[in-house]
Amino acid sequence: MQRKMWWRKAIVYQIYPLSFMDSNGDGKGDLEGIISKLDYLNDGTEDSLGVDAIWLSPIYKSPMKDFGYDISNYRDIAPDFGNLEIFDKFVEEAHRRNIKVIMDFVANHTSSEHPWFKESRSSKDNPKRDWYMWRDPKPDGSPPNNWISVFNGSAWTKDEATGQYYLHQFLTDQPDLNWRNQEVIEEMNKVLEFWLHRGVDGFRTDAIYELIEDEEFRDDPPNPNYVPGRDNSYDSVLHIYSRGRPELFEKTNNFCKLLEEHQGTFMVSEAYLDIPQMMKMYHACDNRLHAPFNFNLMNMPWRAQDYKKFIDDFEKKINEDAEGDWPNYVFGNHDRSRLASRIGKERTHVAAMLLLTLRGMPFIYYGEEIGMEDKKIEATKICDPWEVSCPGLGLGRDPERTPMQWTGDQNAGFTTGMPWLPIGDNYETHNVETESRDSSSTLMLYKRLIHLRKKSHALIEGVYQSINQHNEKIFAYTRESEKEKFLIVLNFTSEEQATSFDIGKATMLISTYLDQKEGGEVEMNTFILRPNEGVLLRIEKNERVAT
Repeated sequence: MQRKMWWRKAIVYQIYPLSFMDSNGDGKGDLEGIISKLDYLNDGTEDSLGVDAIWLSPIYKSPMKDFGYDISNYRDIAPDFGNLEIFDKFVEEAHRRNIKVIMDFVANHTSSEHPWFKESRSSKDNPKRDWYMWRDPKPDGSPPNNWISVFNGSAWTKDEATGQYYLHQFLTDQPDLNWRNQEVIEEMNKVLEFWLHRGVDGFRTDAIYELIEDEEFRDDPPNPNYVPGRDNSYDSVLHIYSRGRPELFEKTNNFCKLLEEHQGTFMVSEAYLDIPQMMKMYHACDNRLHAPFNFNLMNMPWRAQDYKKFIDDFEKKINEDAEGDWPNYVFGNHDRSRLASRIGKERTHVAAMLLLTLRGMPFIYYGEEIGMEDKKIEATKICDPWEVSCPGLGLGRDPERTPMQWTGDQNAGFTTGMPWLPIGDNYETHNVETESRDSSSTLMLYKRLIHLRKKSHALIEGVYQSINQHNEKIFAYTRESEKEKFLIVLNFTSEEQATSFDIGKATMLISTYLDQKEGGEVEMNTFILRPNEGVLLRIEKNERVAT
């Protein structure tokens, strides 16, 4: 099994298909567009980015009320993206370049246009009635309980034809499946099998913590910290009954058992969890074929000691409690503000060095490698249903989903038509074509870090050890294997920082400024980091790093 665990060495690149590359001029990205850019992602040389896997956000047939997360057919491709024949071509071309394919698996809910739901809502005695979550109203006709939709308002909508309410944790157009129904489990296993037989290498399970709700449908208790007008109404209660129930782990293990029948497949699940909760999710599977996403770095203040403490704690717990399981780190995705907008573009190079020198599986969100930023969307051009349902709370996700910036030309080289979302403001300077010619660009830093990592067992699987610093503005750690040892030193501030290491000299490999000669000797007794600088150094194996 160890030989097949490709994800232990993989760098994963998330593609939001609508925004990656348009091949036919309709303003929307598609599978042919992605195929045309596979060489950019990995052509086998160090001129390419060098990623090992692609995670595709949903491309299934869908009414697109939530841009693919409302699926009307799990076994077909939305026409905007292509068809099954083109998908097979995409998988073949990706595999030819040694790129694995991870598909989004939207398990919690379907579209209200799915034939299953149409059957389910047709009558109370329909065989598929129990495939979804139906409940009688309270005596006064109101919803069964106080559960709230992520997208605002009650999580229950009344079906006038049958007089019952159905549950939807998200949009009314996204009814929740009943994961206590064995027929649902068997059918969704068949869905996974369908894509595995088409060559898919793994899945990202969407909204896994919403899969199982309280069997007694008890009210969620009020959240004492909720502030009306400031917070989404979803946060007005503590979601202890509407999500994350203990039976969830049994369902997760069901997925893992299925994957075990297909050697070399893997699943990562979406859930925003702290370390103890993540450990429970790791323990849900006994065959090491599953990991929960680790989103914690996205939510932390940009302070060296905060990052050090979290990573130290995470490494300790995963080694103690989930031996053999594999960590991962994420700085961005399609639901969160872009890295450059969140922490400041001047800090993104340090973040890149951190992401690509930690132990585990790094995830890169498309455009992160060129420093793409959020785009403010005019009210008339808003597409995201979350912003429509919760205006003014900063929850809209359109800003981080704008088209990939390939060139400095019109529409950033993404489309010859009208792009479905506006192009980012910095596309003329932050694009693949321009940054490929700039030896100090964000793209060049990502390429150098990725290709160095791919050659180094210490950076992929070596031991992580943080170093206590007298200067708390600096985060330093080592990565070590049997044959090599690296020291990474990161300045989290916009000021010059001084530190020292009692190791004499080290060998410079990369500075995030990309202006240091590789292989040059560096005196470590007195060491100066420039503002927002990170350095990756090689040190002797027998050196014990002290400050």
